[in-house]
Order: sequence, then structure tokens, then C-alpha cells
Amino acid sequence: MKNTLPIEELKGVGEKTGKLFRKLGIETVEDLLHDYPRAYDKMGAPVPIGQLKENEAGAVEGVLLQPAGLVRLKGLMLVTASLRDLTGSLQLSWFNMPYMRSRLQTGTPYIFRGRIVKKRGRLVMEQPEVFSPEEYMPQAGSMRPVYGQTKGLSNKTIAKTVSQALSRRELVRDYMPEEIRRRLELAEYNFAIQHIHYPANEQELLFARKRLVFDEFFFFLTGVRRLKQSRSTKPSDFIMKPAKETHELLASLPYALTGAQMRTWKEVEADLSGGNVMNRLIQGDVGSGKTIVALLALVMTAANGFQGALMVPTEVLARQHFASIEELLKSSGLDFTPVLVTGSMTAKEKREAYHKIQCHEADIVVGTHALIQEKVIYSRLGLVITDEQHRFGVGQREALGKKSTEGPPHVMVMSATPIPRTLAIILYGDLDISLINELPASRLPIKNCVVGTDYRENAYRFIAGQAAAGHQAYVICPMVEESEMIEAENVLDYTKTLRQALPDTVTVEYLHGRMKGKEKNQIMERFAAGQIQVLVSTTVIEVGVNVPNATVMMIENAERFGLAQLHQLRGRVGRGKYQSYCIMINSSGDEEAGKRLDILNRSNDGFYIAEEDLKLRGPGDIFGVRQSGDLEFRLADIFTDAKLLKAASAEVSRLFSQDPELSLPEHEELKKQLDSYFQKSYDKLNL
Repeated sequence: MKNTLPIEELKGVGEKTGKLFRKLGIETVEDLLHDYPRAYDKMGAPVPIGQLKENEAGAVEGVLLQPAGLVRLKGLMLVTASLRDLTGSLQLSWFNMPYMRSRLQTGTPYIFRGRIVKKRGRLVMEQPEVFSPEEYMPQAGSMRPVYGQTKGLSNKTIAKTVSQALSRRELVRDYMPEEIRRRLELAEYNFAIQHIHYPANEQELLFARKRLVFDEFFFFLTGVRRLKQSRSTKPSDFIMKPAKETHELLASLPYALTGAQMRTWKEVEADLSGGNVMNRLIQGDVGSGKTIVALLALVMTAANGFQGALMVPTEVLARQHFASIEELLKSSGLDFTPVLVTGSMTAKEKREAYHKIQCHEADIVVGTHALIQEKVIYSRLGLVITDEQHRFGVGQREALGKKSTEGPPHVMVMSATPIPRTLAIILYGDLDISLINELPASRLPIKNCVVGTDYRENAYRFIAGQAAAGHQAYVICPMVEESEMIEAENVLDYTKTLRQALPDTVTVEYLHGRMKGKEKNQIMERFAAGQIQVLVSTTVIEVGVNVPNATVMMIENAERFGLAQLHQLRGRVGRGKYQSYCIMINSSGDEEAGKRLDILNRSNDGFYIAEEDLKLRGPGDIFGVRQSGDLEFRLADIFTDAKLLKAASAEVSRLFSQDPELSLPEHEELKKQLDSYFQKSYDKLNL
């Protein structure tokens, strides 16, 4: 079967199921094959009842001495049975599965497998699967995939569909040169795709994953190399003179720039006036003041008669930047015109904005990736800035620069993702790096605490108190909705819980990545306006608006996140004059997880935290702990996979120094694959 065929070509996937798969971003067989499991359910050998662990899946072998019972509870039918051995007793329960009562025979040996919970002091296995010993034992030790799900599409259905796709797929010729595979001991591509979904054991999983992670790094770094070649030390068509307007802006600010901000601004100013095209990354913690450096560069560009563009990843952020720039220009008496371009603007608003840009009535253009649409025609575009750089792919990094018709514009990219310098040099190899490593003196340090689940009630009371004082709170959950296989808090159920736990005067709403753009914008705008007191969200708010009134960040299942990501989430609070707090719930109770989280307790320095995260990660950390949302990676994690990232960088350099155009016969398949990768990157832009 052709891997490019729509998902509906697979047996059992009709129009309704196809829509659910599309909700997860899966449209073709190829998309499904690259929808990697987010966890694995390891089929462990049966253990005595006394060795079962609360909140974990387990298997136990036993014989029912009494027939299963059936009771009705609030309209639900509950089948229950009991097991006992020398180490303890266990209750088995099945909701709305009345047929289990007749299926289970007394005196017959069974293996029951399910998640263990404690209710009224008793161990209970809920909704266990039932096997005969002959069925179960051949599966013991195997790893079953657990996928990201959506309502109406169970893990069982996804796994069954993936299994079918794997058996019917078109095998591809491995495009990675054999010498690279041999040197780094990488699995063959078809083997890796098969075994990332269905590994026989953890060793096989790590082998498959290593190959796919390497490919992600290799393609991305090839894109970075291509950008570097197109940009390297080119004479600029937009040589600028230092402008008095930047001094006027600085003089009008109600605060003085930090030493790090001023040093970075001087580097940018020297680049813009130096004769060559600027290619610079501004790295700085959340709240370190990167935006004012960007505005100074935009003002210098406008003062020299050129246009400058600022591209950000979300509409809410674009509107906030636009309003802030408009206000600062007005308060400093600078007569430059900013214009906003976003996807949700009306056709009339877009036409007016496009006209102002093309006629150079607009000096500064702010927007989302709508800025790189075909209809936007610039007039002397001299500077392009992208904010939250890690949210834009290689194609987007390239496309905005190509909007200038007079020659390559100056490029500035900003990132609040704290990445260790050794890795930043690799990931942003096409850019010079400036580091803003000081926070404004007026910022109060955030007070942190790492606690267990028994602290939740106290946390709810604290949030209620902050809301009563007129402040707001974020609550972060790792999942959008309940999963049948993964034990973690989810946004939808947690919102219901908080609405019941907090006073009626507190408005609680939710936000997650699967919501439509318009819905997300409305929620964030209401939160920014103070109409919502508590926002329950996934990590989508990592790249969020500036809400100085938000004083509490509570993170559920904190052990599931990378330290650098937790630090970024924490950076959503503490942005105003009020004391702010970060409450991290360690749901695992695991001592090692507690030690890792304690680093955040001790430090508010993102770059120190990133370095510590890098030291702590190892090949065993591939489950749960992810620096989610970075760059274009589905599997790869720059912390866990740092060694492989460095190896991929070395291989890209070696390959292209030997065969710059990939014209040798042995590189033909790789060239095709890379061309396809870049094309897909551009297709995502809807250009």
C-alpha cells in the first residue's frame, strides 16, 4: 500500500473515524506511521498481591473461590470479584460489563491485569483484562504502544490501525548512507518504523528510537546548514546608520536597561551598521527584556527608511506586541507607523494592512506566520525578527527572509528556551548568539515549592486566596483528556474538579492545543483582561501572553516535564509587581524525580537549570520527561539525546564536505528525502 494514501484506505477507518484521526493531525498512512507512541505498557510477569503498586498497572494470577457479584450503583452496573493469596487480598471491579459475571468461572486459573488503586484502605484493580495463563505468558515482557488519543478514538483502535498500516505499508529504500549507519550503529529505517511501535523489549525500542531521533536531528541540521550557506557574511543591501530615535526611545523608558540588555543592543546596532547581513540569536530567560532590544532594532530600521517585521507564533502574542509597540512609540514621541497582520483579521482589515505595507505607509509590521503569505508585499524590508524561535520550523526561518525583493534582510531571532550554549551553537549554527542573562532589578524572585499530591487541598485554598486578592492563576496538566492507559491529570476533568473546589466567584476556564485558533485567542484575551481567574491548560501557554496580574503557577505531574520546560512555564508568572509562586506537584512520589525537581526549588536561573537538566538526563529518560515543543522534533529531545545531536552535527559536516551537492550515486536517495523534507516544511506554511 502506498504510504501517501489517505487514512480512510485502511480497513475499518470510515469517514467518522477518519475525522477523529485528522483531529490528531493524521491524514495519510505515512502520518500514522510517524505518530509515535507517547508511552509503552510493559506486560510484566504476574506477581503476588502484596507486590502490586498503587497507581501502576500490574498482573496477578489467581482462582476465584466465590462467583463474581453484580451490584447497581447510580445507574451503573458493577461486577466485582475477590482474589486472595498469602501476601494479601485484591478486589477486582468492572463497570458496565455485566457479561464478566458469567464469563468468570470459579476454580479456573486466570491472569488479571490492570491499574491498581486504593479505595477505603483496600487494593482494587479496576477494569482488568482477563487472560488464561496460556494466553498471557507468551506476551509477558512485551511492550504495548500507548498513543495520544482524542474522545471517540481509543488506544486499542489506534494500535489496531497502526498494526494494519505496518503490515500493508510500502517498504522504502533506506536513504541514510550505509557508512553513517555502520559508524553510529543505526537501525535500518524500515526496522526502526516497525519496532518503534511494537518493540519486543526495551533494548529493541532504544535501537529503533535512536535511528529515528538521528534522522530528525540530521534533517534539521541540514536545514540549518542550508540557511548558513545562504546567509554567510553577505554584504548587506540595508546598511544603517545609528539613529537618534533609538536614544529618544531609551530616554523615554520608565526604567534603565540592564547591563546585559545594553550589551546585546550594542551588538545588534553594530551588526545593522556594519556592512554585512546580520544573523543573530538573542537568547534570554522569560522576562529578561528581549522585546525592548527588538523594538530598538525596528526603530533603527524605520529611521533609516526601511521596513522591519516581527513574527510571533500566536495571534494573542502578536496583538500584545503590537499594542505594546504602539504605546512605546507614542510615549516616546516617535512618528513611525506599526501595522498588525494575523490570520483571523477580516478580509477588509487584511486588504488595508497589505496596502499600508506595500505603499510603505507602515514602518513596522507585527504578526503571526501570516506575514509570509504570498499577498504580503513589503517595501524595502530591511529587518526580520522572529520571537519564540523554537516554535518556527526551518522553512519558516527561511521564508520570512525571502520576502525582501531588494536583497537578504538582517535577521534577528529571539528565544526564551534556555538551551545550554554547547547545544545552542549546534541548533542555531547559522546565527551569532547574544545572551541576556540578567533579569530587571524590579522583578521579585518567584517562590517555589515541590510537593506531593496530598498538598492539593492546600494549593486550592491558596489559589482561592490569591483570586480573592484580585490575582490570577495557571494550572498546568500534561494531558488534554483522560487516557485509558496513562495515569496523569488532564485538562478537561481537572477544570471540572477546580470548578467544584473553588468558590463560585472564581471563574475557571481551560485551554489546550486542540482547540480552534479563534477559541484559544478568546480564552487568552479574557484571561489577559482579568475576566478569568484560573486557567487550566496544557503547555500551550509556554508561549503565552504577558499577564502581570497572574501570581500562581501550579504544575500537575511535574515529574513528567523537562526542567527547562518547567522553568519556562514558571516564567508565565512573576511578570508584575506582585509576589508570585510556583507549586510543582510530584505525583509519582519518586525520590529521584523529587531530587530533579528540587533544582527548580533552588534556582530561578534558566541557563543554570538547562545545564543541570543536561547533566541529569540519560538514555533511560525517554518516557515522560520531555522538553516538549522544541523545534520540529517528534521523538528527539535535545537534553536526553544531546550526544546523538552532537554526532548528527558531525555527520552533516562530514557528508557535505565530501559531497556538497549530494551528487554521488550513493547519496541519491538521501537527496530525494531531504528535498521532500524541505518541501513539506514549506507546504506547512500554506504559501
